[in-house]
Amino acid sequence: MITADLFRDPSDRTTPIRLGEGASLLPGFACDRAEAVFAALEEVLRQAPLRRMRTPGGHVMTVAMTCCGDRGWTSDADGYRYAARDPASGRPWPPMPEVFAELATDAASAAGYPAFVPDTCLINRYVAEAKLSPHQDRDERDLSHPIVSLSLGLPARFQFGGRHRSERLLRTTLEHGDVVVWGGASRLAYHGVLPLATGRHPMTGDCRYNLSFRRAG
Repeated sequence: MITADLFRDPSDRTTPIRLGEGASLLPGFACDRAEAVFAALEEVLRQAPLRRMRTPGGHVMTVAMTCCGDRGWTSDADGYRYAARDPASGRPWPPMPEVFAELATDAASAAGYPAFVPDTCLINRYVAEAKLSPHQDRDERDLSHPIVSLSLGLPARFQFGGRHRSERLLRTTLEHGDVVVWGGASRLAYHGVLPLATGRHPMTGDCRYNLSFRRAG
């Protein structure tokens, strides 16, 4: 698979960057709301703790995750799917905090998707060496809605490609407060995260959080 680094000016935290047709990186979009988002995130994690799920093939994911909203994404021997209840507790997933929903709709609108209203948020925590192999997000019922992805904490090397695994992957660094939005022609684009480098962030410590907002139902 061919890769290429995407140029971005680290001093420019305002200009959207095009990743593909219907896909944009919004540098620093959430920086002014990051503290409020992180406070709400900590409350969600108290109600639905992070866990490392297994793939249908039995592999333990390097990324720990949980969810909030009307439904949550799960993975086990029976496959990938959305469920209304947290399988670890048997209870409904925590409600999506208002600050989450407002940020997601605002970012989607800024990227050209003014009608987006998320009903779920997938929360991933990356520690050193954790990664996410290139994949497509295709478990949602209606693929006309975009994905809105927020980065908090340590920087990560993000990969973004096309609808086929063999297509070129662009690589760029996602910083604290960056938001990536993709939909339309890029809704089924392959994307992933390279192994996280060791570091420390004043808000999140030795990790990175990714909040991924979707319309799953």
